[in-house]
Amino acid sequence: MLKHFLSVSGLTLLSRVTGLARDLMTAAILGAGLLADAFFVALRLPNHFRAIFGEGAFSAAFVPIFTRLHESEGVAAARRFADNVWTGMLLVQTVVFVLAFTFMEQVVALLAPGFAADPEKFALAVNLTRITFPYLFFITLVTLVSGMLQSIERFVAAAFTQVLLNVSMIVALALAWLFPSAAYAAAWGVAVAGALELALVYADAARAGIAPRLARPRLDPGMRTFLKTLGPAIIGSAGVQIALFADTIIASMLPTGAVSSIYYADRLYQLPIGVIAIAAGTVLVPLMSRLVAAGDEAAAHAAQNRALALTLALAIPCMVAFLLVPEPIVSALFGRGAFTQEDAQAAGAVLAAYALGLPAIVAIPAVVASFRARLDTTTPAIVALIGIGINVALKIALVSNILDVQLGAPGLALATAAGAWVNFGLLFILARRRRWNAPDSTLLRTLAAISAASLLLAAVTAGVDAVLSPWSDTLPHARAIIHIAIVALAGAVAYGVTLIATLRLAGVPLPKLR
Repeated sequence: MLKHFLSVSGLTLLSRVTGLARDLMTAAILGAGLLADAFFVALRLPNHFRAIFGEGAFSAAFVPIFTRLHESEGVAAARRFADNVWTGMLLVQTVVFVLAFTFMEQVVALLAPGFAADPEKFALAVNLTRITFPYLFFITLVTLVSGMLQSIERFVAAAFTQVLLNVSMIVALALAWLFPSAAYAAAWGVAVAGALELALVYADAARAGIAPRLARPRLDPGMRTFLKTLGPAIIGSAGVQIALFADTIIASMLPTGAVSSIYYADRLYQLPIGVIAIAAGTVLVPLMSRLVAAGDEAAAHAAQNRALALTLALAIPCMVAFLLVPEPIVSALFGRGAFTQEDAQAAGAVLAAYALGLPAIVAIPAVVASFRARLDTTTPAIVALIGIGINVALKIALVSNILDVQLGAPGLALATAAGAWVNFGLLFILARRRRWNAPDSTLLRTLAAISAASLLLAAVTAGVDAVLSPWSDTLPHARAIIHIAIVALAGAVAYGVTLIATLRLAGVPLPKLR
C-alpha cells in the first residue's frame, strides 16, 4: 500500500507544484480584483459539480462494485458493467451540458448572487463559465476511467491528469495577449485541459485492455447496485461542496476581493489535502474493498490504521505552518505583480482559519473507506447532511452580526473547519460502533509521537520566525521567500528528527516501501 500511496502522492505533489506555478501566474496577472473574482467563480462551478458527481459520488459508488466484479467474476463482467455506466454517463452529461449553456445566467446568479450588483462582473462571470463548463463533461468521464485503472492498481495516468490542467492554464495565460483578457485565456485553458485529461486516461485504459465502450444501457444487477449507492453517495459528496458553494455565495456579497482571498487560501490549503488525503483515499478504498470481500477484516483494519497514521503525520506540519505563519507563506508565494501586501494579509487570515480543520479533512477519506468498502454510501450521506447544516449555519453567523462578531471571509473558512470536525467525528464513532474500524496500540503510539513532534515544530517555527523578522525586513524584494524558506527548513528538520526519534522510543516500526 505504501508504494502505491507514494506513487499517487508523488504525482499529486507534482500536480500541486505545477498548480502553484499556475497560481503564481494567475495572481501576478489577475491579482485579486474583478477579473480574478469572475474567473474563480467560473472555475468553481465545474469543479463543484465534478467533486460532487464525479470524483466524489461516482468513485464511491463505482470503484467498489467494479473491484468486486473484477475480483469475483473476472475482467469481462467488470467491463460489461463499466460499458453500461460509460454509456449512461455520456447521455446524462450531454443533457447537463445543454441545460447549463441554456440557463447559464440563472446558474451564475444562483452561485454568486452578489455579482448582480455589478453588471460588468456578472456578465464576465457568465461568459467565462460558459467556456469552463465543458471541463465538467470531460472530467466526469475521466473519473470513470480513472476508477477502472485504480481498481487494477494502475494509478499513474489518473494521478497525472491534474498536471495537464495546470500546464494547459499556464500555456493559456502565457498567450493571454491573444484573448480579450487574461481571464478569458485562463478559462480556455481549463476547457482544453478536460479534453487532454480524457485522452490520457482513455489511452492508458486501452493499453490495459479495459477501455470502456458504448453499449446498450441495461438495468442488470451491477447497474442496479450502482444506482442504489450513487444517490446517497451524491448527498455525501455534496457536503463539502455545498459548504464551498455557500462560501462563494456569501463571499460574492462581501467587498471585491473576498472571493479571491478564499481562492488563494484554498489553493494552499488544498495542497496537503490533494497530496495526502486524496492519495490515501484513492489507494485505500479499492484495497479495503478487496480485503473485505475476501473476509479479511483484520487486514482491512490494519491498512486503514496505517493510512490514517501516515496522513496525519504528513498533514500536521502543514497545519502548524498555516496557523503560525500564514501571511508570510501567502506573501512569499503570491506577493508580486497585481497581488498586493493587503491581498496577502486577507488571504493569510483565511488560510489560518482553514488550517484548524486540516487534520479532520485529511483523515476523512481514510474513515469513509470503512463505509465505501462495504458499499454503504447512505451513512456518509446522512453524516454529510448534518455537517452541512452546522457548517452553513456557522457561516451565516460568523459573517453577520448574529453573534456580535463579523469575521468576513475568515469566518467562512472557520465554519468549514468546524464542519469537517463534525463530519470526521460522526463517521469515526459510527464506524467504531459497527466494528468497521479498529484503532490499535500502534496507531495510538504513532499519534502520541506526532503530537510531541508537532509541539517542538510549533516552538521552532515561532522562534525562528521571530528571530528572522527584523533581519529579513532589510532584504530586497525576495525577503519573503528567503524568510519562509529558512523557517520551513528549520521546522522540517525539527519535526522529522523528533518524529523518528519518538516513534523509535515508542516501539513503532517505521513504514517500509513495498
